[in-house]
Amino acid sequence: MGFARLARPANLPTAAADILAGITISLYFLNTEAATFFVESRFEVFLLVCSSVFLYAGGVVFNDVFDAELDAVERPERAIPSGLISVPQAILWGVLLMVSGLFMAYGTNVLSGNLALVLVAAILIYDGVAKRYSFWGPLVMGICRGLNLLLGMSILSQINPWWVALVPVLYIFAITLISRGEVHGNNKKHILISGLMYAIVILSITGAIIMFSDNLYSSLPFIILFSFLVFRPLSKAYKENSPANIKKAVMAGVLSLVVMDACWVAGFSNWYIALGVLLLLPLSLILSRIFAVT
Repeated sequence: MGFARLARPANLPTAAADILAGITISLYFLNTEAATFFVESRFEVFLLVCSSVFLYAGGVVFNDVFDAELDAVERPERAIPSGLISVPQAILWGVLLMVSGLFMAYGTNVLSGNLALVLVAAILIYDGVAKRYSFWGPLVMGICRGLNLLLGMSILSQINPWWVALVPVLYIFAITLISRGEVHGNNKKHILISGLMYAIVILSITGAIIMFSDNLYSSLPFIILFSFLVFRPLSKAYKENSPANIKKAVMAGVLSLVVMDACWVAGFSNWYIALGVLLLLPLSLILSRIFAVT
């Protein structure tokens, strides 16, 4: 149970959703039919999804390793400070997860493996150094999520269009800013900035769909749902700026990554594949009742 808690199971479906979105976007720009590809290349898709999930899990394990002393004061319920898992055990668990993720990525193709290697480096930079800084922490965390989307695109041994990865960078930057008040509250300024970033993210997704596809109407329900899920808890956290409300806003932002990915899939493929991606959200919600999200 302690090893599972370290890996944040509720967050892992969001990593899988990134891969599925990245694959779908890449297939659209390469004029490849998504439904057929997912059937014919199911083994490669499975490998890449598992790779992303393992790398994400390894990243949050090392996050807790680096935060062990701080968590003993601020989050004593976590697996390491509570004594459920020792630091050496956690390090071994994190290494096993990341090595497994790299192995699966290289099993897909060389580009995927190389991207996964860069992602591992970015994760460790965030965990060990960047998160201590108010600007670099959110930026590097966002870069990790952008790289994860590119990892999905790499399934055909090329990355096209790379600029889509800038959207999750901005989105994760916003979530990480909100989380700065998770322990002590008092972060209304960060919430306002994050709300603006959320708006830019939603407009960017909508604008990209309008510019490059004709699926706006079928993607609108997903975009509206995404907007509701992120802005509702954010507005509550602004009105009552308590650690509990801020934590709920962060949790909503993280889990809504699945919905954001479903927006991309609806825009660049079709609604039924997007609905399949969206089904990862109930899985995340169920797991969030058992395991911590943040």
